Amino acid sequence: MASRNHTVVKQFFFVPFSNLLVLRISLFFLVLLMYLLTIAGNMLIITLTVVDSALRSPMYFFLRNLSFLEIGYTSSTIPKMLVNFLSKDQSISFLGCATQMYFFTFLGITECCLLAAMSYDRYVAICHPLHYTAMMSRAVCLQLSAVCWLIGLLVGIGQTTLIFTLPYCGPNRINHFFCDLPPLLKLACTDTYKNEISIFISCVLFIMVPFLLILVSYVHILHAILKIPSATGRSKTFSTCSSHLIVVTLFFGSGIVTYLRPKSSNSLSTNKLLSLFYTVVSPMLNPLVYSLRNKEVKEAVRRVMARKILV
Repeated sequence: MASRNHTVVKQFFFVPFSNLLVLRISLFFLVLLMYLLTIAGNMLIITLTVVDSALRSPMYFFLRNLSFLEIGYTSSTIPKMLVNFLSKDQSISFLGCATQMYFFTFLGITECCLLAAMSYDRYVAICHPLHYTAMMSRAVCLQLSAVCWLIGLLVGIGQTTLIFTLPYCGPNRINHFFCDLPPLLKLACTDTYKNEISIFISCVLFIMVPFLLILVSYVHILHAILKIPSATGRSKTFSTCSSHLIVVTLFFGSGIVTYLRPKSSNSLSTNKLLSLFYTVVSPMLNPLVYSLRNKEVKEAVRRVMARKILV
């Protein structure tokens, strides 16, 4: 709690992205378009993997999880962000800020772990195809998914509790698009060294380590691709894997730079720009890269559309 001669902060205010109305309106429509594409793409994936029996493999089980997650992840920050682009009142309550941070952290960490699980699934499918069914059984998939969600849940609760039990006595202006950890720490009226260490450890364990596991998986995958005798087969598989790796690098890279960069070189303006990549751009690309470029998904769309027409 804050000391008696301090005023306890009951709400925060976001610093406007720009004073230029034209720029804010342009950014509003750009982010809105990306958000709508994200929701539409992920809803399509969820629908197809539920109604089409051909999309019941472990890969599509993880993709359905990722789609549910992406809808919640983007919805935890983007709607409020869009309102702030156009509204003069850019306030958020103390509880609202804590809630936003919790869901953003919970779902963000879960996504990092889930992407690592998905890369392991692809590694087994390509490098150990004869053992794929046994190694990626339904029970194993459920366990991997449950662990990912549980890690995100616990980290979200832990980090949000640590941040919002700090004393906030003014100023209360958040120099960001949403209630993220680094800008909130700058507003605390106490030493935040322990919180910074906690955030660093969490980022190493649940952002850096999953990213390294993904890279190791793809090294083995690329090695296996080079052994494919058909040039067409190599080209097709490499194209798919390279697209996955680009989106994963964009998501993890921007997050790693934001949260693991030394404090002395930490710029809130740079963080605001980078945050757009892991909150808006990467979630929009995921449905396209992971599924909508997939031949099986395209065939599933045709089957579902054909059934609707016949009905």
